[in-house]
Amino acid sequence: MKEWLINMGMAESNSVLTASILAFIGLLVFSWLVYLVVAKVIIHFLKKLANRTNTNWDNILFDQKVFKRLSHLVPAVIIHSGASVILEEFPSCVEFIQTATYLYMVVAGLLVIIAVINGFHEIYNTLPVSKDRSVKGIVQVVKIFVYILGVGVVLSIILKKDLTTFFAGMGAMAAVVMLVFKDSILGFVAGVQLSANDMVRLGDWVEMPGRNADGTVIDISLNTVKVRNWDQTISTIPPYALITESFTNWRGMKESGGRRIKRSVSIDMKSIHFLDKEEIEKLKKIQLISDYIKTRELEIEQYNKDHGIDGSMPVNGRRLTNIGTFRKYLEEYLKNHQQIINNMTFLVRHLQPTDKGLPVEIYAFCKDQRWSFYESIQADIFDHIMAIIPHFGLRVYQNPTGDDISALAETLAIRGNKGDALGDNTEL
Repeated sequence: MKEWLINMGMAESNSVLTASILAFIGLLVFSWLVYLVVAKVIIHFLKKLANRTNTNWDNILFDQKVFKRLSHLVPAVIIHSGASVILEEFPSCVEFIQTATYLYMVVAGLLVIIAVINGFHEIYNTLPVSKDRSVKGIVQVVKIFVYILGVGVVLSIILKKDLTTFFAGMGAMAAVVMLVFKDSILGFVAGVQLSANDMVRLGDWVEMPGRNADGTVIDISLNTVKVRNWDQTISTIPPYALITESFTNWRGMKESGGRRIKRSVSIDMKSIHFLDKEEIEKLKKIQLISDYIKTRELEIEQYNKDHGIDGSMPVNGRRLTNIGTFRKYLEEYLKNHQQIINNMTFLVRHLQPTDKGLPVEIYAFCKDQRWSFYESIQADIFDHIMAIIPHFGLRVYQNPTGDDISALAETLAIRGNKGDALGDNTEL
């Protein structure tokens, strides 16, 4: 080309420059055409081939644009190699172009590595083990190191210094780096501990009142653990907070197959008494405890007879009580309930009496763990309990309400009017 330009009448110095520029433009066009062939033809062919395979990992790598980003290295390599031949008479230009293409290859290679890391993360997420152990935090740490390494290589190229010398100089900035990446470092350490000890998984129900979190874990990353609360709000918790602070993980409840019912009803202690014969005959008609009452009645009668108990006083000997019989009824009722698990902890017990009565607590496990169904089953049980209490001669304790006070006032007023009408001066 240079000789052709000289033959056309151009000066030799100008012909060298012009020929080099035209040749470099041709090199750019050639590298662009090669890129099109690689990106549009070869990669398209490889994608079709990947779609026909039975494995999914190759499709994931294509979705993460690994091969597309890899194709950007092709024109850079061509320009980097061809510039030294085409522009050999302009060494300063060759050095600039090779440095620029080298930087381009470093950046493109960095993006390829990040895409590969993302691809392997997606492949890992398709495995069953990913549901139990999230590696998102570890992947983010690896990506941070790759970015730091890439920035170091870029700066070493620009500043024309050895990479080891550059990183050695950064040692003096370790304190600043530790300060800047404090949360990331703490998050990485906490993430390793959470994963190693299997403390939190995706999908776990966690409760952490100090962080206003009560819901399902939807994401575990390097710096945050996201919890979707039951009111559909999202709480973000630093991973190290799950190590340093207390929280409740309800995974054990899900794995057990049951959900605990722990609720009590307060009985008015003034309504507790021994059962008389009439009440006993009435309660015998309740099928769940009919056999129990008959057996207990014979047992108590035999005991009192053997010990010569004077039956004229109820406090002598043994007697059936309405609260004990009621407690037995609850046990039988729950044992026969289709939604109660009998082979797990099962209690019907008295709690410490208070000024609000005697609490009778139900402690059992429901088969259905779904929230709405669990609440419905629990409500049905206590609906029945509230309705059955009067049949045992018991009353539920309840503080006086405004209606109770109004009714009392009306009663006193009626009695006062009757007294006035009869001329009774007795003070009420």
